[in-house]
Amino acid sequence: MVTRLPGSHAALDLVVPKLSGAIEGTGDNVWIEVIQKMDEVYTDLVDSQTALEEQNARLEEAQDFIGSVLGAMTDVLVACDTEGRIQQVNPALEAIVGKKERTLIGQPIAELFQEKSQGVVTGFLQALRTGGKVSQRDVSLAATDSQNALISTICTARHDHRGRLVGMVLVGRPVGELKRAYRDLDAAQEKLTRTQQQLFVSEKMAALGRLVAGVAHELNNPISFVFGNMYALKRYGAAITRYLTACDEEKTRDEMKTLRKDLKIDQVLRDIGPLVDGTLEGAERVRDIVQELRRFSSNQQEQPEDFNVVRLIRTAADWVIKAQRVKPELRLELPDRLDMTGRKGQMHQIVVNLVQNAADVLDGRPDGEIVISGERQGDDIVLRVADNGTGIADAHRDKIFEPFFTTKPIGSGTGLGLYVSYNMAAKQGGHLSVENRPEGGAEFILRVPADVRNEG
Repeated sequence: MVTRLPGSHAALDLVVPKLSGAIEGTGDNVWIEVIQKMDEVYTDLVDSQTALEEQNARLEEAQDFIGSVLGAMTDVLVACDTEGRIQQVNPALEAIVGKKERTLIGQPIAELFQEKSQGVVTGFLQALRTGGKVSQRDVSLAATDSQNALISTICTARHDHRGRLVGMVLVGRPVGELKRAYRDLDAAQEKLTRTQQQLFVSEKMAALGRLVAGVAHELNNPISFVFGNMYALKRYGAAITRYLTACDEEKTRDEMKTLRKDLKIDQVLRDIGPLVDGTLEGAERVRDIVQELRRFSSNQQEQPEDFNVVRLIRTAADWVIKAQRVKPELRLELPDRLDMTGRKGQMHQIVVNLVQNAADVLDGRPDGEIVISGERQGDDIVLRVADNGTGIADAHRDKIFEPFFTTKPIGSGTGLGLYVSYNMAAKQGGHLSVENRPEGGAEFILRVPADVRNEG
């Protein structure tokens, strides 16, 4: 309630007659001076009352605010003095112990807890009195709500404006609530993991769709080679069959010599070995492409294997470039071999995504160029994929590896390629970064361990 100054007008009414009697017979100037002094005193009284009302209003607002905060807390709170007598509790504690604050004020704080926990709470006070530290402990309230009786508490000292210890504040959270929160957190984490995996699969399928034209071209060459060889082998087989049949017909030596020349048997014998070898090579190439496609599209956990990164880069880059409507120039600055032990499918997808990203930036440019370089640096393999495009705007630098971020028109990209590549690099113990090139364009730098089995 607002405190008012009592009887201020009445006091003035008493003063006025006395002053009137005291100055009776004096001049008008003295009387005017007295009246002015009285006005000043009255003004001071009014100002003091106004200031007191304002301070009282602020105090009420502060009390209401503190009360609303305490009421909104789901954690229990108890404040006590240095003797352990309860001074204030919040509604959360009232609900658990089944008692109102007015019945708890002045009671020993230890009585709030079960007998096995009372010594722990008393120890809190003793530690604070001696300047010691109080660690987090689990204690049991003497509660009507048994499910929330066990609470995880922390205790802190309370000091006055002079820094003197005047008590402690104990805050605790029901362990049952913590367990529910942990279960909810685990469920959310599991859902996030599933969603992330679905995003990876979606991006992989989107990338596979973009690569179809390039892969089809890769398959078409060896398949056409195998078909051509098989037709030749079929003709050669017919010639050899005819010649062997003539041998059984007891033809003369001259007739057989003439037939051998007409059927070009000597040429057949020279060509048949290389034809078979070439056919096998083409079939093996088809097999390798199919295996790479299966590895690229597989959702199973990969095991580290030995492979040549240079060959992987050539295959991945060819797939992307051959699928482009306007093909940028591809320049490879690579050694003959860069041997690595890692997850080949993930590396393949990272390279595909980086080359595809560069190709998208250069889409429609007749002077587009992509440069891929690589080298061994200590225990790491460092690959660089650069383009001569417009580079990355400063506003986009911090977002480039975020999921769904894309500068392409709606429907032209998922915005997941670089995000997926960044995470795949991290899973192999590596790192993916990007820089703008001084001469123009962007350069993505992939650094991965040459042997992922040595990582964490």
